[in-house]
Amino acid sequence: MSRSLQALAYARPSSLTTDRQGHLLGLETAGGLTPVGPEEHPRFFAGFLRSPQAAARGLLAVADVAAARYHQRTLRASLDPVVTANGDRLRFESFSGCCGVYARLDVLPEGLDGADTGHGTTNVDVNNPLREALSRLAGDDPVHLRVGPDELAVTTREGPVVEKKVPLPDRWLRGFAESQVVSAGFDLRAELSAAEAVRFLRTLPRTAAGGGATGRAPLWVVPAGASLRATTRPVPGAVCLPGPERLAALQRVLRHATGLRVYGPAAHGGAATASAWEVAGPGMRLTLTLSPEPHRGFSGEGGVLEALATDDAAADAELVSVLLAWEPRIDTADLAEQSGLTVQRVRAALVRLGTAGRVGYDAAEAAYFHRELPYDAARAERHNPRLAAARALLADGAVALSADATATVASGERRYQVRESAGGVPSCTCQWWADHRGRRGPCKHALAVRMARRTRTATPAARTSGGTR
Repeated sequence: MSRSLQALAYARPSSLTTDRQGHLLGLETAGGLTPVGPEEHPRFFAGFLRSPQAAARGLLAVADVAAARYHQRTLRASLDPVVTANGDRLRFESFSGCCGVYARLDVLPEGLDGADTGHGTTNVDVNNPLREALSRLAGDDPVHLRVGPDELAVTTREGPVVEKKVPLPDRWLRGFAESQVVSAGFDLRAELSAAEAVRFLRTLPRTAAGGGATGRAPLWVVPAGASLRATTRPVPGAVCLPGPERLAALQRVLRHATGLRVYGPAAHGGAATASAWEVAGPGMRLTLTLSPEPHRGFSGEGGVLEALATDDAAADAELVSVLLAWEPRIDTADLAEQSGLTVQRVRAALVRLGTAGRVGYDAAEAAYFHRELPYDAARAERHNPRLAAARALLADGAVALSADATATVASGERRYQVRESAGGVPSCTCQWWADHRGRRGPCKHALAVRMARRTRTATPAARTSGGTR
């Protein structure tokens, strides 16, 4: 796995302090992007939390996921959460070290009381002393939240800079992109009351059975009256719960829960799928999205490959990107009207922007939202192994297109047959297709064929010569 070190420079450590007026939760920010451009320490909010205990525990849950590895727990993750200010709410996001769990805390407008919320994205410092202080927070005393430096710090910039160097694997960057593609295919599958949500979640295991063995069959849940019933069979209407111990972070907020919503894909054909589990609370939502299997990170799902492989999506993404303004809900129809593109092309552009961390997806509102992760966007694309392999096959002239919907791809000493169905779904004779049947995106051979067909369509000379591209 390719890694680099990302330097996060904070003006000082985040802290929770107490005075006669109550508590002050100061979350320090590192370099980020705002509507006026990059800032060293952007300031997004200063006001009160309407439900301070619930919000504090939600932030701890996001930090729990950022510090966790649910598969091969040999190393501790250390990436600080990302915060995005969308003008009316704050979103805190993190990924587990194994790339199999995506966490997001949305502190909604009704959970905030204070000055206007700003716009932008940055990392926030969540250190161990802060975690301990938040864990001890009790009572109904008011909590003043400051995201970014206070006014004095903005003016004077006094004191030493606190710098963290955190490992940033390429697959984490791809995971942010893949998780939003997966979530965009979810629908609401079940909804529980607060009492039933607490009852159900507290029955789930907090540790992996058999030490996290990868061969264990996935668990499924089906609506049963006002609650959910667990089953080992993917019966109609069931939602996959792969690795239920990975929902442990939700335990942080159960005492404040007002309900539980479960999201999943419409059809699964019996195969394990990703799912999202959202605990609603006063003025907030905490969502954990689980990859289809505990040992399977989001980074390898392949949902973004088609968008990355098209030149149209690249150009469309550039056009759409200038129209984004940290909206909490991106209206695709409105973007289509502004850009002159079809809604389908806008969605493809948003997928491509997601590979750069520039959009996420909120299943609760069935809408994309704008953010700007402070990562090298091109790096995630360069290091996507299937995309790189497909481009290498195309460059080597390994793709031979036929007049019908078939093609032959020479890879190594073998030749593979790629066929496109009437619905536009490619199949291949390679082992990847035999193992996954398209559930993890196209194989490198099918991807190379798609790229070759687009090249032939876009090149007039190719249409007349009929040559191989």
